[in-house]
Amino acid sequence: MKFLFASDSFKGSLASEEIVKILTKTAKSIFPDCKCSGVSVADGGEGTIEAVINAMNGQIKSVAVHGPLMEETTAVYGVFDGSHAVIEMAKASGLPMVPTEKRNPLYTTTFGTGELIKAALDEGYRNIAIAIGGSATNDGGMGAMTALGVKFLDKAGNQLTGYGTDLGNVDRIDVSGLHPAVKETEFTVMCDVINPLTGQDGATYTFGKQKGGTPEMLERLENDMKSYAEKLLELTGIDADQIQGTGAAGGLGAALNVFLNADMKSGIETVLDLIQFDSLLEGVDLVITGEGRMDGQSVFGKVPSGIGMRCKKKAIPAVAIVGGMGDGAEKIYEFGIESITTTIQAAMPIEEAMERSVELYEKAAQRTFRMLRAGLNLKE
Repeated sequence: MKFLFASDSFKGSLASEEIVKILTKTAKSIFPDCKCSGVSVADGGEGTIEAVINAMNGQIKSVAVHGPLMEETTAVYGVFDGSHAVIEMAKASGLPMVPTEKRNPLYTTTFGTGELIKAALDEGYRNIAIAIGGSATNDGGMGAMTALGVKFLDKAGNQLTGYGTDLGNVDRIDVSGLHPAVKETEFTVMCDVINPLTGQDGATYTFGKQKGGTPEMLERLENDMKSYAEKLLELTGIDADQIQGTGAAGGLGAALNVFLNADMKSGIETVLDLIQFDSLLEGVDLVITGEGRMDGQSVFGKVPSGIGMRCKKKAIPAVAIVGGMGDGAEKIYEFGIESITTTIQAAMPIEEAMERSVELYEKAAQRTFRMLRAGLNLKE
């Protein structure tokens, strides 16, 4: 019997690779002759770089960049196979990098994300995947593109810095200085939201409040973003509002699509492609996946749904071990997951569950494998 273990991390308690070790140890105790393999996975959010690099035996590179407030900081990106780079924009332009009292989408920038992309291009990487969740910004991606050589100019011909407050001042866009390697590079954006650039469901009104935007700020930013979208349309003929996901990360999705010709893809699907997941399924009898909490949202681009659908296509059963279950968790059964086992075995505070995460996960794994053994012994 051959098992494949591919679980998301349990945030704050168990890493993907630790889960693989627990499952392997437990499987061997119940099925001594079984074969086990495991891979780290993530859905394009936090931990994506680490998951891909662990799976592909890559390495982490550090880069001096500017954070969302243009402060000097250090960020990382991952590389593997000589040509692939994986970037998380949150490493350079993420909301947690901005103290609560300083959060203001008028004065944050994606410049550091652009610096990460530039570093990867300068190093010769020509397949670049960019995860764009968790941003502190609402600058339409101006900051990132500025770092890559694009010039956003006001009516007086002055170059704009690339903060949210600059959106409404864009009069002309000069792309002649865009990094020359862009044209020979394949960009993929990991994005699981479908929000357009502007409108009630756009970048500003959907995500701006959590970034510190007041109603007055959001109204100004929305009007300025519409003006910016018109400039993009004039320059490229591309209407960013007609492309799903362009409103992600405060409009960074639009800039990546318009200036870098990036493909917008599901985060989990991109990760599974990067780690060549389908090839790992060869000869596998059962896959075990999971996440910290499973609920009705788990079918929307989360690890178990991505894994389940890949397994379903190959008629390989998959089950999930999760920290807890919420309303609608059973929807996952439509996405290739056959059963769900929770690690929680009694009512307890979340703090206790996290402290006992290894013990609880191991016991859940034992229950899962014992049930599997019982099923194998059923008589027709």
